[in-house]
Amino acid sequence: MIPSPPDSVAEPEVAACFAYGSLMCPDIMARVCGIGEAHGLAGETACLTDYRRAPVRGEDYPGIVPAPDGRVTGVLYRGLPATAWPRLDAFEGDMYLRKQVRVSQAGGGMIPAWTYVFRPEFQHLLAPDDWDFEQFLARGKARFEARYLGFGQLANPGQTGAP
Repeated sequence: MIPSPPDSVAEPEVAACFAYGSLMCPDIMARVCGIGEAHGLAGETACLTDYRRAPVRGEDYPGIVPAPDGRVTGVLYRGLPATAWPRLDAFEGDMYLRKQVRVSQAGGGMIPAWTYVFRPEFQHLLAPDDWDFEQFLARGKARFEARYLGFGQLANPGQTGAP
C-alpha cells in the first residue's frame, strides 16, 4: 500500500476551511478566495479543540498553536472551490502551515476541515493572551483591510500576503 502524503501538504479533498481570525468575516474570506456573491459563501460556527488562539504581536490577526485542553471557536466554510486553496495558501504566507483537523459543529458531530496553524519557528511572535474577535471587529478590521487590501487582487498564488 502506498502511504498517503502528510495531511499538511495533501491536496484538499476536504473542501471545508476552519477560519479563526480575520477570515471569520465572510467579506474578507470571499475576497481572499476570489469568490463572488454568486457563490453564496456562508459559514457556520464550529470549534477546534486542543488548540489556543493568540494575537500575533503588532498585528490585528491571530495564530493558533496546539494546546492541551484548548478550545478555539471559529467559522467553518464548506464547499470551497479548488481555486480558493492556492489563494488562501498565499494569503496566509510562510508563518502558517495548512493542516487537516477535525472540528465540532454547533449541532453536534465532527467534520474534517483544513485550517492554518502557526508554525513552531514563529511562535515567539504570539502574545500570551487570547485574541478577541469582537475587538477585531470594533478596532482592528478597518486597519487590517487598509493594510492588506491588495489581497483581493492576488494575481500570483505564489505571492505572500497576510493572515
